[in-house]
Amino acid sequence: MNTDQARFNMIEQQIRPWQVLDPDVLSLLARVRREDFVPPAARALAFFDTEIALAEGGSDGRIMLAPKLEARLLQDLQLRRTDRVLEIGAGSGYMAALLAHQARQVLSLEIDPHLAETAQRNLQRAGLAHAKVRHADGSGGCPAEAPFDAIVLSGSVAEVPQSLLDQLAPGGRLLAIVGELPVMRALRLTQVGASQFTRTELFDTVAPRLLGFAEPTGFRF
Repeated sequence: MNTDQARFNMIEQQIRPWQVLDPDVLSLLARVRREDFVPPAARALAFFDTEIALAEGGSDGRIMLAPKLEARLLQDLQLRRTDRVLEIGAGSGYMAALLAHQARQVLSLEIDPHLAETAQRNLQRAGLAHAKVRHADGSGGCPAEAPFDAIVLSGSVAEVPQSLLDQLAPGGRLLAIVGELPVMRALRLTQVGASQFTRTELFDTVAPRLLGFAEPTGFRF
């Protein structure tokens, strides 16, 4: 496989048509080697428009999101170089790598111990010392290291826990895919005051559930 051509095709045929037009994001996607974060058995799928299972049970959160969804989340998070970022769901570490190129510090929480170890190893191999992966249930965030300028959930949830919103710094943004099949929606929640948030509905999509998050009996969208 010609990886350079495959990466170019991924950006031009999948990512740009999904309204990812930020030149910094597109340049980053061209530089970060996605194939280095894909399990060896799935390396041929690294640039395909598909989710990639990272472990047995990949349908319930142990996956890499499709490239266009990763790119859109990164763009809509609107990172600054001074930001401290919390990611929920490290997976293979690829999203954390993208975040680390745009932020000052990244902490990624991963509930699966094997994936947490693999993701940390991938980030170390990429030379990204300011991105760390911790084996933890991310549904409660990391209050001991809050506040964060940005929080991103790399998977879907039924609703965003208030405990995560409470860990945002003033002006901080939380990006999550919220809802249930057949349609979910990417939302950006921005802290504008004490316990006050603006809600921006970004786009419809679907993504596997993150592990550890509650499924309310009375669903609220």
